[in-house]
Amino acid sequence: MASGGAPLPPSANHCATKVELTISCENLMDMDIFSKSDPLCALYINTSGSHWSEFGRTEMILNCLNPKFAKKFVIDYYFEMVQRLKFCVYDIDNDSHSLTDDDFLGEIECTLGQIVSSRQMTRPLLLNDKRPAGHGTITVDCYDHHVNGSHQLIGSFTATLAEMQIATRISPAEFECTHPKKSKKRNYKNSGIICINNCQVDKQYTFLDYIMGGCQINFTIAIDFTASNGNPNVPNSLHFINPEGYNEYLKAIWAVGNVIQDYDSNKMFPVFGFGAELPFSQRVSHEFPINFNPSNPFCLGIEGVVQAYRQCLPQLKLSGPTNFAPIINHAACFARQALQQNVASQYFVLLIITDGVITDMDQTCTAIVNASRLPMSIIIVGVGGADFGEMEFLDSDDVLLCSPRGLVATRDIVQFVPFRDFQENSAALALSVLAELPDQLSSFFNLFKLKPPYVSSVSEPS
Repeated sequence: MASGGAPLPPSANHCATKVELTISCENLMDMDIFSKSDPLCALYINTSGSHWSEFGRTEMILNCLNPKFAKKFVIDYYFEMVQRLKFCVYDIDNDSHSLTDDDFLGEIECTLGQIVSSRQMTRPLLLNDKRPAGHGTITVDCYDHHVNGSHQLIGSFTATLAEMQIATRISPAEFECTHPKKSKKRNYKNSGIICINNCQVDKQYTFLDYIMGGCQINFTIAIDFTASNGNPNVPNSLHFINPEGYNEYLKAIWAVGNVIQDYDSNKMFPVFGFGAELPFSQRVSHEFPINFNPSNPFCLGIEGVVQAYRQCLPQLKLSGPTNFAPIINHAACFARQALQQNVASQYFVLLIITDGVITDMDQTCTAIVNASRLPMSIIIVGVGGADFGEMEFLDSDDVLLCSPRGLVATRDIVQFVPFRDFQENSAALALSVLAELPDQLSSFFNLFKLKPPYVSSVSEPS
């Protein structure tokens, strides 16, 4: 594999998944007169802007228009990044390392996310997936539990998984529990017997298992059109349409949407607004499609979202208050329907872009707690310079969110970031807001023991 070209990992705290790509071609052009083309495929990775770096090459195959290359590419996959790839195929005519003097047969550009979401094209490499088997050993420690945390070791035992799995309720597997310090005493035998009545291995699917197994990520966008954003016709407004660039709302949509859209097969995104009066209406709406079509609120691709936003904005009267609960409950309805399928076929991501303080905090907390039991995550991007202390409260990384009635969330599903921390770095914004999503998706489906739709395409436990 050629050196160089691999993008640097997002950070030391982000773990990459190894993805193996196998390349084949069909019906290549025949560039030679007395024989068929001798193809080779070179992989390039876009590291920044328009710069492409060579990542590696396959072997060259003689006289073949339908090559199936043996050389594979192993790439670090990061969900949070848009990893652009370019596959170039050449007809090799000499021994030179340079490809500039070889016949160019064609190329294709795509993202690694697009490849991963096409489940028949890739498989994850479980490079460190060493599950305990018959020869692997497991150590079990038994403690005397104390409320103050000063637990005392009673004893331990070591056994193989195979030895544990022979256990049944009629004939449990028994193991002597011994204390290492007491074992040296003359009359000491053990500190008790631990009996295992049943032992089974549960498959824990990864994020990549679910995506390659057919799980679709459904992306919904909610835009804050409250009056606190300022008059859209004034340059200091957060909704000002700058002819020379994007405002913070559009930048956030581009940053997050460009990553997410690779995992939605039809690229149709429902987009809603809240906190504004609609045309021919004197009532503030907290959940309206920005294309003004309630029966079909979808926009085609991120470009369609931007176009609908630009057309919608001049027709609205920005108002208030800032209510989140209606749009969260709306998205939760679809997540609840998907959960009834009893398979991990769909996961829902709601992106809320807002400039201010929530006015329905109690209802929002309740809506989030209820949604924590559904295949759903919420991303909140705060634009402007407001105090976002309440948003930090919803992003309950340390303590799970609690509703006003005392109901505790099943899991943390909210990720909040202030846009001002990233400014012009859209890649870093996407990295930050999407960092928790893969674990949120896989942990939810594993919690409810839901398998990918096409479970045969992912590895089963050995």
